[in-house]
Amino acid sequence: MTDDVDLLTLRVVRAVADTGTITAAAALLGYSQPAVSQHLRRAEARVGHPLVLRSGRGVALTEAGRRLAEHAVHVQAALDAARQELDHLGGATSGRVRLAGFPSASSTIVPAVLSAVRAGHPGLRVDYVEVEPPEALRLVRDGSADAALTFRHAGQELSADAEAPGPALRERALFVDPTLLVVPDDHAFGPGDDFATLADERWIGGCPRCRGHLLATCTGAGFRPDVVLETDNALAVVGLVAAGLGVALLPQLSLQAAAVPPGVRLVPLPAALSRVIGVVHRRGAARVPSVRVLTDAVAAVDADRHGLSPVSVGGAG
Repeated sequence: MTDDVDLLTLRVVRAVADTGTITAAAALLGYSQPAVSQHLRRAEARVGHPLVLRSGRGVALTEAGRRLAEHAVHVQAALDAARQELDHLGGATSGRVRLAGFPSASSTIVPAVLSAVRAGHPGLRVDYVEVEPPEALRLVRDGSADAALTFRHAGQELSADAEAPGPALRERALFVDPTLLVVPDDHAFGPGDDFATLADERWIGGCPRCRGHLLATCTGAGFRPDVVLETDNALAVVGLVAAGLGVALLPQLSLQAAAVPPGVRLVPLPAALSRVIGVVHRRGAARVPSVRVLTDAVAAVDADRHGLSPVSVGGAG
């Protein structure tokens, strides 16, 4: 009888999905392990389907269990929205909201966002985790984060793989982050030059998505880059370029916290090679006051201060 699914069952199944064991799920929920085991047995009898299976030292959700765990995320989001909207009627925005973001945002956009939220809503706690966009989207999708700072390159829709927001998520594009060519100071390449003239260069690659952008850019210019060094650290990249070990593409934002050493020149590239920075949240989450406060704080970041430019801001679902 699927009409016997209750909120506690959804919370228990979600906790099992998140922790992988009944013992850990019980600790997360504040119950004893026997109480959670008994509740699961009663819930299985009510719904007429097994929800968990023993798997080594832990447990695995059945197909029915996975379906309930997925619904639990949306039910909890709806409850959070209802609770916080009632709080908001009294002028209170409090509680906890979770943000995920990519590395170059951590030392630039994120501090401004956290400071703005703290100043405007001191009762609201913001937890932050640094991850690359594909992982950030996964965290939002499974309810481990409420919003995520992400990026994609201009002219490219997020692909239909794990990086795509999907129908359950909403993306709000906010800023254009220019891409720069990082070369030694005596390099001949200048603004407006044909990118194809860089075919014989040795390249320094960055994060996986940045390497993908480098490959796509070079392929579009008719050559495959000779990537000889790889590092995610923008400061290391400019140091390697200064030493004459290669050239690189870097987004403007990644250079905000990296002092460009003598002997390095930054060459602006066409806008078509820029990346678009945005914020992603679950569909309908903009109704939750804490999420709305957080995403509005992201949108209000001073773009000029970080070398960014604003894009048209679409509505959030």
